[in-house]
Amino acid sequence: MSDRADIDVRPITEAEFPEWLRAVHAGFLRGPVVSEAELEARRGQFEPGRYLGAFEGDRCVATFRSFAQEVTAVGGGFVAADAITGVTVTATHRRRGLLTRMMNGDLAVAKERGDIVATLIAAEYRIYGRYGFGPATSAAEWTVDIPRTGLDRRGPDLRDGGRIDLVGPDDVRKLAPELHDRMRRVTPGAVSRGDWFWQIETGVLRVDPKWTEPYFAVYRAADGTVEGLVAYEVDDKWGDAKQPLNTASVRGTLTSTPAAERALWHYLCSIDWVTQVKSGPLAPDALLPHLLPDARAARITTQADWLWVRLLDVVRALEARTYEAEGVLVLEVVDRAGLAGGRYRLDASPDGASCTPTTESADLTLDVGELAALWLGDESAVRLVALGRVREEQAGAGRKADALLRTSRRPWCPDMF
Repeated sequence: MSDRADIDVRPITEAEFPEWLRAVHAGFLRGPVVSEAELEARRGQFEPGRYLGAFEGDRCVATFRSFAQEVTAVGGGFVAADAITGVTVTATHRRRGLLTRMMNGDLAVAKERGDIVATLIAAEYRIYGRYGFGPATSAAEWTVDIPRTGLDRRGPDLRDGGRIDLVGPDDVRKLAPELHDRMRRVTPGAVSRGDWFWQIETGVLRVDPKWTEPYFAVYRAADGTVEGLVAYEVDDKWGDAKQPLNTASVRGTLTSTPAAERALWHYLCSIDWVTQVKSGPLAPDALLPHLLPDARAARITTQADWLWVRLLDVVRALEARTYEAEGVLVLEVVDRAGLAGGRYRLDASPDGASCTPTTESADLTLDVGELAALWLGDESAVRLVALGRVREEQAGAGRKADALLRTSRRPWCPDMF
């Protein structure tokens, strides 16, 4: 067995990209062979310095990638983020500190670059808390039993004069970026999407050899504005008595208004032969169940954490968001990596906020990961106090923190990255 000194952790060269991608396949159990089509599709994303690999000789045994991203803070402000993905350690080389070397190096560079947060979607829950990340959003998936909904199957609810049209991939690439931009401005936790995202979603770039073109439906308001988009596929299943038992599986939804949500979900539930709809990941407080006459027709089939956040600059992160209440909160932030720890005074009001280092007595003491869980407004400080993960230094400080930090709607990240 090689020791840690024999393994070189460093940014990869473009020539090493095929070997790096092979290691990603091994880490995510995608099979040992990388197709030429996937290799060529992913080459366009390569950015020198942001792909890290751990090499034992010429063989890559651990991988790590980051890229520039924007995250929407509470109130609609965009925050510069270091998005982390492609994290693997080959099963033969675990427990050698390879992830720690890659993660610590990347976060230090991101901090120096001026990124305010780092983000990731955690494949496993227990890994990333030790690096200062906290679960900041969650997701839920519903399965809708259409016959039970009580909906009129003759067509979607278009009470406001809007319309639904099936469109092709070319239309999606033209219409969707602007719709997404409107959506993310009002959705805390949403992240930016580059052109490559839409190329992958519409099949221009084939990173998945099993990709097939879905149906795309758009909702237009009465004035013609595109307010919603859904991508879905339908299987072909029939019962013994020649009764249709088809399922429509949603690959992704994008809406900027409640009217668009209502119309698109009613549309999916009105398609002939479809008896079940699988929603794909949605916000945990999505409107879907209550858009149906019988909300019990939609049952939650998956519910879990989704976007994880790591604060790199506490001052800028807390000043980037808005607050519905007025108050002062002093936080003692513990950061084992030394990137964002310290004691901070937050002065917040609906008119704005300031956050400054202070020597005043703290109201709460918490790990930087717990502050990340509170930052987008989804978690409760009172709940974290009860769990023993946040310590109240002043009586009632948890309730005071919740009055400032929690939001009326839950944050949501529609993306997997």
